[in-house]
Amino acid sequence: MQSKATTVAQYLAELPADRREAISAVRAVILKNLDKGYQETMQYGMIGYSVPHSIFPDGYHCDPKQPLPFAALASQKNYMSVYLTGVHCGCVDGEPDTSTVAWFKDAWAKTGKKLDMGKACIRFKKVDDLALDVIGEAIRRLPVKEYVAFYEKTILSNNKQAAARSAAKKADGKEAANKPAAAAKKTAKKTVVKAAKKKAVGRR
Repeated sequence: MQSKATTVAQYLAELPADRREAISAVRAVILKNLDKGYQETMQYGMIGYSVPHSIFPDGYHCDPKQPLPFAALASQKNYMSVYLTGVHCGCVDGEPDTSTVAWFKDAWAKTGKKLDMGKACIRFKKVDDLALDVIGEAIRRLPVKEYVAFYEKTILSNNKQAAARSAAKKADGKEAANKPAAAAKKTAKKTVVKAAKKKAVGRR
């Protein structure tokens, strides 16, 4: 269930003591390594770290009213989560870097800790489950300018291309759907003309 807290302080205050301590420990690591261009705020019922509209006015493509998400912390029903979009969307100098996930998993494995990770979500039940140094490095590796550059060159570009393909597909579908109707209309017109000619001949 999403929290309805409107501030980070309120969100933390609502948590049980053990979870508040764990979330606070991860939060401290994120804030220590976070580039100054990002902002900490409540977003989608979680503690969010995002690119403010003052830096990237277009906002999040899924909801432009929202600032561009970068990372997040959340207390779920059965576990806690830290979301690292920068790991899944890694880049170097604004260009896609497919080695980022590999780096992250390798660095985590070297700590001897088990990694419970989804696409960009790391699940944990206690702070000792986490390789905090690796999380800090993952945050530090992606300054806001590089993240925005990557987002514009890849995510937005891919979405525009997908939208164009979808529009073309719909246009093709409409054209195909209109063909039988056009053919039927043409046949009906020929029939009417033929009947008119036949009637005219009969009158002579």
